[in-house]
Amino acid sequence: MSTTWTDRLRKVLPRKVWRFRLWWPPEWWRRVALVVLYVLLPLVLIDWLLPPPLYRADVVSGVVLDRRGAVMRVFPVEDGKWRMKAHLEGIDPDFVEALLAYEDKRFMGHGGVDLLALARAAGSLAASGEVVSGGSTITMQTARLLEPRPRNIGSKAIEAFRAWQLERRLSKEEILEHYLTMAPYGGNLEGIRAASWAYFGREPDNLSPDQIAMLIALPQSPEARRPDLRPKAAIVARERVLMRLADEGVFAKDLAAESAEYPAPQRGDFPQLAWHASEEALRRASAPDNIRTTIDMALQKEVEALATRAAGPSRDGVQVAIMVVDIANREVRAAAGSANRFTAGGWIDLTDRPRSPGSTLKPFIYGLAFDDGVAAPDTRIADTPKRFSSYRPDNFDRSFRGDVTVAQALQHSLNIPAVSALDAVGAQRFAAALAFAGADLSMPLSGDEDAGLAIALGGAGLTVRELALLYAALGDRGHALPLNWLESDVVAAKTSKKPSTQIMSAQSAKQIIDILAASPAPSGRMPAQLTQEAPVIAAKTGTSYGFRDAWAAGVGNGHAVVVWIGRADSAPRPGVTGRDAALPVLFEAYDTISRIMPKRSSGPSLHEDLPGQHLPPDALARFEQENAPPHILFPPDGAEVWKDTEHVSYLLSAEGHGRLVWYVDGRPLGRNVAGDAVWRPGQAGFYELHVVDEAGRTAKSRVRVMTSE
Repeated sequence: MSTTWTDRLRKVLPRKVWRFRLWWPPEWWRRVALVVLYVLLPLVLIDWLLPPPLYRADVVSGVVLDRRGAVMRVFPVEDGKWRMKAHLEGIDPDFVEALLAYEDKRFMGHGGVDLLALARAAGSLAASGEVVSGGSTITMQTARLLEPRPRNIGSKAIEAFRAWQLERRLSKEEILEHYLTMAPYGGNLEGIRAASWAYFGREPDNLSPDQIAMLIALPQSPEARRPDLRPKAAIVARERVLMRLADEGVFAKDLAAESAEYPAPQRGDFPQLAWHASEEALRRASAPDNIRTTIDMALQKEVEALATRAAGPSRDGVQVAIMVVDIANREVRAAAGSANRFTAGGWIDLTDRPRSPGSTLKPFIYGLAFDDGVAAPDTRIADTPKRFSSYRPDNFDRSFRGDVTVAQALQHSLNIPAVSALDAVGAQRFAAALAFAGADLSMPLSGDEDAGLAIALGGAGLTVRELALLYAALGDRGHALPLNWLESDVVAAKTSKKPSTQIMSAQSAKQIIDILAASPAPSGRMPAQLTQEAPVIAAKTGTSYGFRDAWAAGVGNGHAVVVWIGRADSAPRPGVTGRDAALPVLFEAYDTISRIMPKRSSGPSLHEDLPGQHLPPDALARFEQENAPPHILFPPDGAEVWKDTEHVSYLLSAEGHGRLVWYVDGRPLGRNVAGDAVWRPGQAGFYELHVVDEAGRTAKSRVRVMTSE
């Protein structure tokens, strides 16, 4: 006789334990144990080893929203299908009620498989000899959508098991959302949102009875009932659904009969607004579903229309890029990367392509010169022919005006004074300051400082986005911060409280804005000072070498706006300047902002706590290179020096005019026999060194002294 498992167990366990009656299960416990061992345990093991492919439901179309939640653009998934993720809170509750009444009445109560529905389907099959009702629950249909299989008995068994798995992992609401995300609606449409946008042109949050019935009928036979290809079949199927829902009490019979008479809907296009800005948002987003941007849809539409008008006929090959930034939180309110996609280069986002900025950087050159104390708005500066080593710049109109003020030089965009100011500031230092702020210039290949002076006239590449960042900083007291494209970026910026980069002082920024605001208005436009409603705009234009790029950038009404006009292939457009082509577009953009957005302050120029312009001191009455302040060579600002011994000393070095006097924390330093300033640091810590020339101009360096202790 064979040995049973109980005999083997008796041999292993001690006699006292074996005789204890609790260890001897009755017959029915033995059967339960066998069921667990041979049925449930394998199911659990298979469930663990072969989980349902839920990740497939996460492959959805990118949906980009404006700042108020309106859909601007939808992106298809890689296989070209439109599959927008469904959210129950965004779907008409009447549709959900009708769907469950029609497809799965006991959905909220069963565990994935409705045995009553399967029995009914089997009875119908036996009675009629053909499939009348499938008996699949919504959970089983979701399993089939996740893992398509041939329609047979074996597949039905697998779907039942997968349905059990789904019920273990997901809530009923999540299962319903998965189903409504992947349900087929004909062609390349999947999910209720995609179908609603394609056939009704909007979200499925408020549907009429005929629309509800159509969206229920299509997944049952999506290709045979496509409204755009087979409208008669679609109408018949919709009527059948309406009548059954009327029998179920979901709709009134007269309402269902009336809805059945409506024509079949035609398929339309998905939203395609903010073409390039939406791509940027999708690239930055962590997930593709419902990406909330900072774009204002109303303003975006106006800006895109403005860009199209400014470009003119597509045969001219002209493209336009416009960007609007809300200065308060650096939110991108509108961004048109091109005028249209029918002209060459229209598919390229031209807000992100480096182009010569022309004279648009001159305000920042003068701003740093103001900070350095080498110039002021009323400083007299020479606009005469001048050579800087091997570089000899010329004015745009090939004429010279002699002595002018710095303000006049900036307002009339004179080249020689701007290059002189950049020479005083330092081309490499200026480029580094812009790079720290977030505008990394594409510098000339030559490392020669004199060659770098061409930056003042557009001799380095810059994008529309980078220029918008700089002008937003100009409108925010000189504080430079990254641009925000997503609502999540704004929240993260407020949470992190990342410090800004001070590209110039608040006083210098105010002076620059006041100068630009007093510049001549575009031809045919009344100055803002003479009108009541027009915003005060501080604007600067730019024209690149060879008339390849026309620019206008400005600050006003709480927004920074940048306009670029040119050809995507950089072909020249003789005679087209930033003042003639781009500046009127800039002012029209500000008119649109004033009409759509609430009116706000234009920035630092309206802050009364900042002093206004005054006549420069005698030392700045005239711009000369001799006016430059000293420049500390050693130790540079931010340096760390080591004090290895008690009597260690350092020789201080600086460039400047006349005799230089050094101070450490306000105390003058002595000199050695050679006349060099000598510093013998005390204990470890931070020290502030100042050097002053004979005219009282000063420079400082903050140094940290470190010891090995």
